[in-house]
Amino acid sequence: MPRRNWTAGAVLLLLLIMIVEVAFSVRQESPSWDEGDHIYSGYMNWLHDEYSLNPEHPPLVKLVATFPLLFLNLKVAPRENRYFKSEAYYGGRELLFRNDPKYGGHYTADTLLFRVHMAILVFGLTLALTLFFACQEMFSTAAGLIAMTLFVFDPTVLTNAPFVTTDTGAACGFFACVYTFYRFVKAKTLPHMMLCGAVLGLALCAKHSCVTLVPMLLVLAVAFVAIRWNQRPEIARLLLGLAVIFSTGLFVLWTLYSFRFAMHPTGVSMSPFSDEVNSLSPPMRGFIHFCDQHRLLPESYLHGLADVQNVGEFMPTYINGKLYAHGQWFYFPLILSLKWSIGVLGLLSLAIFAIIKGLHRRRLELAFLLIPAGIYLAVAMAGPLNIGVRHVLPVFPFVFALAGAGAAWLIARRRVWIYPVLALLLWHAVDSVRTFPNYMPYANILWGGPTHTHDHFSDSATDWGQQLKWTKQWLDAHHVHDCWFAYFPAPFLLPSDYGIPCKLLPTQDTMWEQDITLPPVLHGPILVSFADLNGFEFGTKVRNPYQPLFERQPDDVIANGVAVFYGDVSLPEAAALQFEIVARKNPHESPQALLAAARKAVALVPNGFDANLILGDALAAAGNPTAARSAYTVALDRIPEMEPTSQQQWRPFVEKKLAALARPSR
Repeated sequence: MPRRNWTAGAVLLLLLIMIVEVAFSVRQESPSWDEGDHIYSGYMNWLHDEYSLNPEHPPLVKLVATFPLLFLNLKVAPRENRYFKSEAYYGGRELLFRNDPKYGGHYTADTLLFRVHMAILVFGLTLALTLFFACQEMFSTAAGLIAMTLFVFDPTVLTNAPFVTTDTGAACGFFACVYTFYRFVKAKTLPHMMLCGAVLGLALCAKHSCVTLVPMLLVLAVAFVAIRWNQRPEIARLLLGLAVIFSTGLFVLWTLYSFRFAMHPTGVSMSPFSDEVNSLSPPMRGFIHFCDQHRLLPESYLHGLADVQNVGEFMPTYINGKLYAHGQWFYFPLILSLKWSIGVLGLLSLAIFAIIKGLHRRRLELAFLLIPAGIYLAVAMAGPLNIGVRHVLPVFPFVFALAGAGAAWLIARRRVWIYPVLALLLWHAVDSVRTFPNYMPYANILWGGPTHTHDHFSDSATDWGQQLKWTKQWLDAHHVHDCWFAYFPAPFLLPSDYGIPCKLLPTQDTMWEQDITLPPVLHGPILVSFADLNGFEFGTKVRNPYQPLFERQPDDVIANGVAVFYGDVSLPEAAALQFEIVARKNPHESPQALLAAARKAVALVPNGFDANLILGDALAAAGNPTAARSAYTVALDRIPEMEPTSQQQWRPFVEKKLAALARPSR
């Protein structure tokens, strides 16, 4: 059989393996945290050109995911003029679960989810193919097959490939744009310019972080000129090509937004745009204001740029059992060392060795792999958002390409290298198979494996709410009919949708959306999502309502994402949340009503940090500065127990409240 046929057969086999892995794993999972939000907004986008739902994410991925739903007779819940994020999350839950036959619909949630999951897989399959062709053109067929093998067996890739989120779409668009730009700088023809521009536009419509492609292409153009300087590169044609690429990309972006600036054709209630951008850095604020004033980018796109920046600024992080008030620069290097298998790490080490021994002569190809990956990782490390390895997923194909290139180069020099390369590929594949079907909490053996991922990281690194089916199976197997559940995505996804009988415990989100009353003692079993157990969303152990359980060894663990505790447990900090939230949700209530709620919270946790802060606010509003000072002082005395970054955040905040009491009222 000709070699070309063997190569085509190997590529098709790898694609088939990826399809099978994804199809059989997603059938066993419940939806992840953000999927209902994306699905509803994408479906409404198709029906009504609706861009004010979920503007923090551009439309491309959502449109692709929900295309199969357009041919179904689905009931859609009417909008209720809620906060735009709540509107999309609740609308997504209704769309998925209220079209079930038991509610008079025609499709179960599993049926709808499988359709969108397999539709979204097109980005993963496209990226796998693009990775192969890029490596084949840059280096060799062997390099392409090695890189593609790493990709289709990678647990992080398999986790995110079917999810209706922007991460795989961004990775696909990012790598494809760099590859098509590589082809352009070598040929500099109009078709290459147009293709790269179209891919750039699609990448920009996949995720806002892909805006880094604009300066990155400029850097790559400079690198090309520097590398090919002795060959007199056609700089004028290169500059013309960049202009065509950027113009085409902008045209494609506006096309995906229907060439309409306004977020909604009839207008919706949104927070003032000025409120969104005021907290941004001066350069970003100036850029967004300029684009808004001159209508250079769609309003929804600009709103999303501002929103994702703001979310990151206030998101805490959890690393190696410690909480931090803000993101940390070392988060992504650490989590990559955990999420990449021994096979990937070993092949990456071989690639570095190959570069030292002679692969460095492929300067242009290495530049097009190392520069984009390095810049993207550096930007992520400098950013504040540390909630999962998925945010650096665009780095993965570049690393796999580099690993494939290094391995293929070594094998071409000495055949003996084929044995360690095959051993590392086998290790990588076996690791993936052993992780099936629950890929998300994967960790390599150096970090203790998937059972220990939650000890080191949180959120989508281990638990994104996808374990409800496995939780239901556990409850049935243990004949549990009465339980409590702190579930990470509630109330936007509910355990009851999968027949789980547990009563909800308060979390960072449920306490804003629902009134949950707890008895003085909870009778187990008590289930707590790992993302709630470590309290990372509260930013410090002092504010974590589940700190007593966090300090205790779970009696059982479900799907490496939900901790189970037996026995009777008292959680006064969690019980106090219902009273603390009254003042936060209703700051304009009468001072006496707020004071009564705050005193109930303090009665449950006399030295509670949040309870005493709220009591101090209520007492100050009621005109009792002396008592307010006492409450603030109790909160201030808890700050030394916090982690260093949390102390830096909260001490000035509390001291400012105390100082305000000393100022005479006007």
